[in-house]
This record gives sequence, structure tokens and C-alpha cells, in this order.
Amino acid sequence: PLPCPIMATAQTTKNAITLKGSTAIVTEFFGYAVNSILYQRGIYPPETFERKQKYGLGMLVTTDDGLKTYLVSVLQQINDWMMSGGLQKLVLVVTAVGSKEPLERWVFDVVQEAEVGKDGTVLNDTTTKEKSEKEITAEISAIIRQVTASVTFLPLLEEPCTFDLLAYTDADSEVPQTWEESDARNIVESGMEQVKLRSFSTNVHKVEGMVSYRAGED
Repeated sequence: PLPCPIMATAQTTKNAITLKGSTAIVTEFFGYAVNSILYQRGIYPPETFERKQKYGLGMLVTTDDGLKTYLVSVLQQINDWMMSGGLQKLVLVVTAVGSKEPLERWVFDVVQEAEVGKDGTVLNDTTTKEKSEKEITAEISAIIRQVTASVTFLPLLEEPCTFDLLAYTDADSEVPQTWEESDARNIVESGMEQVKLRSFSTNVHKVEGMVSYRAGED
């Protein structure tokens, strides 16, 4: 199964997506997006992925037990932070094993668009335009297609690489002991290029993507 504990479809109240339903959609997207990046960038061997249908696409997800366990843990915490409104962004950093130099940063900014009550009810759902799951799925599919197409413009990773997931949270967010503080792992600006990815919105959350990378030498 997909290494993501959030598999529920969006819960609705008067046809408007709830905080819990929106969080489920976004967290599930993160699971598939991370898997897609790890596959497309060759961080894990291609034979350790299997194909699943999602978003109208053939998605590749890991079969590596260690990676699945790690992602389940990370995504559950992401889910908790989003439910409390504390998550600002999720960043996947691709790092060269030898030099420990960051080569790519995949940034997904999270903006809570709707006002949410303490009980998780979307307070301004009467003025929020209703959005169907079909519309949301189409927007997510467009982002995943961009990730898949990234191999056409990103420099070839010619050395073994690893990855880290960084979460940016509000200062008052509770941080489990299994997480540790990290620097931003930024790429040296003098050799950096950026490509903006598409965004998607549930009308409760908006996710905007961008990939930064160290440009190859001429």
C-alpha cells in the first residue's frame, strides 16, 4: 500500500470540504509527490517502486520497507501539523552523499485559505466557492505531470544522492523528539536555477510548488 496513512476521501459539509478532508487530500498528495520525486531523480533504484493508479495517472510508489515506514511517520506528523494550522511548507532536499552539498530543493508552500474554527469547521464556507474533488484531482495531476517531466530540465545527478524532508512550522507548533532542528539546506545562489510548479487548492488549503537546483556547468 501507499506509504501514507491518510487515504480517506474528502469529507464534506454542505458540499464544502472540511479541514479534515482538505488535510487528507494534501497529505496524500505529499506522499505521492515525494515518491514521484524519489523515483524520477533516481534516489532509490527503479526496481524498488511499483505502479499504482491515482489522479488519473500511473503513479510509482516505493516498496522499500524502511522508506515506507519513514514516510508513514513523516506524513502522520504533517497531517497533525496541518490539522492545527501549524504547517507552512514541506521541503524535499536532494543532497550529494560525498560532498553533502544540496543539489535540489523541492518546496511545497502550504497556505490555509479558509478560516477554521476550533472544532475544525470551515467558518467561511458560505462564501467559499464550492470545488469538486474532480477539479482538485485535475490540479494535482498537473503538478505530478510536471514532476515527471522534470528530468527534461534538471541536471543529471551524476553522484550518489540522499534526501531529507524538512518541515517549516509555526513557532508555537509542538515538535516530536524524533524531529530535529535543521538549517535550510539552501543551494548556493550563484549557481542556482528555479522552476515554479503549478499549484492546487481545496478552497481550505492551497499548495504551491517550486524546485530549485544547482545548474550544471557550461
